[in-house]
This record gives sequence, C-alpha cells and structure tokens, in this order.
Amino acid sequence: MTKVLAIIPARGGSKRIPQKNIKAFLGKPIISYSILTAIESNIFDEIMVSTDDNALAEIAVEYGGSVPFMRSEKNANDHAHIADVISEVLDCYKGIGKEFDYFCVIFATAPFITAERLKQGFELMVKKGFDSVFPVLKYSYPIQRALKIEGEKLSMINPENYEKRSQDLPSSFHDSGQFYWMSVKEFNLQKTLFSKNAGAIILSEMEVQDIDTPEDWEIAELKFKLTH
Repeated sequence: MTKVLAIIPARGGSKRIPQKNIKAFLGKPIISYSILTAIESNIFDEIMVSTDDNALAEIAVEYGGSVPFMRSEKNANDHAHIADVISEVLDCYKGIGKEFDYFCVIFATAPFITAERLKQGFELMVKKGFDSVFPVLKYSYPIQRALKIEGEKLSMINPENYEKRSQDLPSSFHDSGQFYWMSVKEFNLQKTLFSKNAGAIILSEMEVQDIDTPEDWEIAELKFKLTH
C-alpha cells in the first residue's frame, strides 16, 4: 500500500517577520492553513511539522498536525537547506519503523494552497511518472527583456531582444514557493526537490503571494479576502 507523508517545515525564528510561521493571518495562525488544507486533501497518511520551537509544535498539534520529533539544532539555523531538513525527517521516521513512498513539502506560510491543487500535483506525478512536481507562476513580463542598472546607467541584459515583440518570446516561469511533491526513492538518490524529471502545475496570479515583508503580509490578506 502506498504511503504518503506531508512535511511542513516551520522554524521558530524569523528576522523579517517575527514568529512568522504562527503569526495570525486573518484570525488564525498562518501555519494552520497549511495543516488544515493537507487534512482536507485526504491524501496523506501523516501530516508532520518539522520544528525546533515548542510553542509552534503545540499550535501545530492543536490544528491537527503531528510533531513526532523535534528538528535538530544543526537544521534549525538560517543556513539549513530544505533538503537537509527532509533527509532528517525521513531518517527519523525510518528510525521508528516508518517509511513512505512519496512526500509533499508544504510551506507554513502558504495560505493560498488548496486541497484541489495538492491532489492535482500528486496525480500528475504518479500518472506521468515524474520524480517531482511543484506549482509555478508565469512571469508577467518577458524576462528576456530585463534591464540592469550599473552605476547610474540603465541598459538591457540581453539587448538582442530589444526589437522583438513580447508575444514572440517564450514564456518563463518561477517557483510559486507553496509545495513540492516528490518520490522518496528519487529524493534519496538526488537530494534535491528540483529533480531531473520534474513536472509543473501552472498557477494564476491570484493563487500566489510571496510573504517576506510586513507589506507582503498585508497584500496577502487582501488577496485572500478577494478569493475566499
């Protein structure tokens, strides 16, 4: 029987937005949206939160997540890589006799994730044989016509594209920063979430909002009100 794990990474510290992972987002801790959406999807055998913070762990459990073990000190600093966090989680589970076929990393500050998108990502990965799948967003302006400023002088990074029409340039996409599906077997081989055989779900602008600053947070709340 296929076993599927949700991993929600959530450190206790945050410099730009203090206590970011448990800060109230429209009345509820922002991490609760990720936990509740994972539960709603009905995909996962277990929904765990990887954290080093006891208060955060209590909130995670309150909303239906599990914290079977705390994150190690070495993976709880600003320089810890997400791949190291995942490896630690999978190793700890293996140590208590639990192994999984697939996992989904769901970020703690991604309230726009829906159960439908989680299911779509899992189905795409399994049906198409991808090693990993994650949601992306199309750049609103062609990056081939990007500009740079050196000193006080403005110029094009790729001046050969100056005369080209926007519609003649290929679309470019960026990571939405919401979730990543991956095969455990392939992760153990590649040790990266962006595998060599990756698929994508394309999201709309109204489904995505980076939350890195207090201003981002306000925009996210306004956008969420408009879409829910």
